[in-house]
Amino acid sequence: MSLQILTGTAIALAFGFFIGYLVRKMIVKGKANSIEAKTQLLIEEAKNKEREILLKAKDKALSLIEEAKKDEQTRRRELKNIQTRLEKREELFDQKLLELETKQTKIQDKAKEIENIKGQIQKIKTDQLGKLEKIAGMNKEKAIQVLMDNVEKENQESLMSRIKKLSEESTIALEGKARTILANVIQRCSVNHSSEMTTTTLDIPSDEMKGRIIGREGRNIRTIEQITGVEIVIDDTPNAITISGFSPIRRHVAKKALEKLILDGRIHPAKIEDAVEEAKKEIALEIKKAGEEAAYEVGIASLDPKLVQIIGRLKYRTSYGQNVLQHTIEVTQLSALLAEHLGADVNLAKKAGFVHDIGKAVDHEVQGTHIEIGADICRKFGISEDVIKAAMQHHDDHPETLEGVIVKTADSISGGRPGARKDTYERYLQRLTELENVATRYEGIDKAYAIQAGREVRVFVRPDVLSDLQAQKVAQEIAKNIESELKYPGEIKVTVIRENRIVEYAR
Repeated sequence: MSLQILTGTAIALAFGFFIGYLVRKMIVKGKANSIEAKTQLLIEEAKNKEREILLKAKDKALSLIEEAKKDEQTRRRELKNIQTRLEKREELFDQKLLELETKQTKIQDKAKEIENIKGQIQKIKTDQLGKLEKIAGMNKEKAIQVLMDNVEKENQESLMSRIKKLSEESTIALEGKARTILANVIQRCSVNHSSEMTTTTLDIPSDEMKGRIIGREGRNIRTIEQITGVEIVIDDTPNAITISGFSPIRRHVAKKALEKLILDGRIHPAKIEDAVEEAKKEIALEIKKAGEEAAYEVGIASLDPKLVQIIGRLKYRTSYGQNVLQHTIEVTQLSALLAEHLGADVNLAKKAGFVHDIGKAVDHEVQGTHIEIGADICRKFGISEDVIKAAMQHHDDHPETLEGVIVKTADSISGGRPGARKDTYERYLQRLTELENVATRYEGIDKAYAIQAGREVRVFVRPDVLSDLQAQKVAQEIAKNIESELKYPGEIKVTVIRENRIVEYAR
């Protein structure tokens, strides 16, 4: 019984499964038919949209083609219009070119005609000039000279006033500016001057010391003079003896040596030699100190110590009575100030002024001029060629560089100041004689006088030989010759005097 129940149950389950399967299969088949229908519908819709898009694209393409054709037609019309205008312009240009060629031909013909006329005129002038020269008996150049001479004679007064006015106008402004600069520079560099003498006076405690300095049979004074190279002058001057010599260094060595001997009290040849040696060492130290102080005063550093020592020797060197070291310091300061005013290289001008007279420190010992000696010394101690060139041109008539002109000017200012220098009587007379000789070499000059210590020369001309204009020319020529032939500090004024003196007597 139970077996039958189990069998029935199994059959029922199997039948249920079968029925379920059939139902499921029918449901799946229905769904499949529904998806296929939808897919078919979507495909149809897509095809319809594709046809619509193609139609729209064809329409748009046709419209673009139509627009392109219209643009092409428009451009063709524009190009045609442009071509037409260019053709018209080309025709107009050709027409104008033909007109220009025609005008050019006419101008060339007229130019040839003018040249022919010029030739005929020139020939006529030449013929007329030849006839005039034949009639007048002189050529063209001579006639021009005669005419110029006549015009000059007729207009002497106006020419003289014009020349004078132009000369004054051209020099007043420049001289005013130069005076302003120089006055400012000189004022800023004011230095007292005192001429150096060739003798030195030594005070002694008593006249009894004179005999001790002379020594037995004069052996002490001879020893001093031989070792120092000076001359000891012992005269009736109370409590003083005189040391004479052209070398300031030797005079100072002798003075120091005598001071030591007088202070020690023992005076004999051996003691004199020791005193002189000590004095030389002290002078050497003073020379070094003087050079260092001079370099410090003018503000120049980085110089070789030996070069500074050579500069210090200038303390015991004079030129026309002027102390050369003091002159060097002043020239250096003046050069720096002038360079500052004129826009030149201040350092270069200052160094050039500082070494411009360095050759004078050893010119008594080395052969050659102080310019040549100075240049050699500067090159030996590594001074630049620009500085050497500017420094050694202070005696040239025409320095090549602006700094050279500045150093030359500063040297003239320092040496030309009143009281700065003094000449010997013979040299003074020689300079005045040379100045008068230069002024009296021209025809028509009556006499000439050098005055103002050679700073001015006055020339009297004969009024019956030279006119006012000729006197002006003579003054210019004399000034040029003085500049080229003579050497002098500062400037020399040339005054030419022409006057008529008419004397009558009433009786």
